[in-house]
Amino acid sequence: MTTTQFANSLADAQRLVTGYANKVLAGDDRLLEAMRYAIVGGKMLRGFLVLASARLHDVDQGVALRAALAIECIHAYSLVHDDLPCMDDDDLRRGQPTVHRKFGEDLAVLAGDALQTLAFELLSDPTLGPNALSLIRGLAQDAGKDGMVSGQMLDMAAETASEPLTLDQITKLQNRKTGCLISWSATAGAVMSGADSTALRQYADALGLAFQIADDILDVEGDEAKVGKRVQKDADAGKATFVSLLGLETAKSRAAELADQACDALAIYGDRAETLKEAARFVIARDS
Repeated sequence: MTTTQFANSLADAQRLVTGYANKVLAGDDRLLEAMRYAIVGGKMLRGFLVLASARLHDVDQGVALRAALAIECIHAYSLVHDDLPCMDDDDLRRGQPTVHRKFGEDLAVLAGDALQTLAFELLSDPTLGPNALSLIRGLAQDAGKDGMVSGQMLDMAAETASEPLTLDQITKLQNRKTGCLISWSATAGAVMSGADSTALRQYADALGLAFQIADDILDVEGDEAKVGKRVQKDADAGKATFVSLLGLETAKSRAAELADQACDALAIYGDRAETLKEAARFVIARDS
């Protein structure tokens, strides 16, 4: 698969998830408008991973689309809340004003709350079949106190810590904050079909860490206009990152190694997993 072919595959996933989101959130209600604004416009990599892993296990696309939108709802809610003044206090997201800047803090909180609960409403639909409970439980764990929320808490605590985080501590933080949702996404197809998810979980573990290292690299040398959010904020805040601890070139090498590990984990799927392999290469080469 070429880079162009992968870009087209990602764009197809974006189109599908965006169309479904607009359908589910149709209406001129201000809350619905804020929810749509929070979801639409992102890379939708997590939704892409759900659809790709579902295709790998012959899961119906219409069924998989519910899970793809569910994870994008969780991701969008996390960004809306992370951007709030009481958290990261960001004004820019995806090149646009953050939700609280456009709609106000009160509506941003409510939009995030509504996106989170919508995710579980989507996954509880009977069309997801007998393995829906495993999806729901897995997402609750990966998004909650032992996953993404825990990672955000660790990230906030690091800002006021007396000593910078060690490499092991940063890895733990990012595995929770970023890696958990990527893992849920990449294994969703196997879970929906009742198949063994071991290989996909190994793939996702490497992919998630490579993704975060690439994010840290973008924060150092990314173009704000392309990245779509404020850059160099970690350095300005004096936060320890993979780049600050490893150095820029070593961080790039480590990200490339992890991308290779992710691809190697998919060997049992042969050529059918080429799209997922390209996702790993995309993660470390992206400019936003």
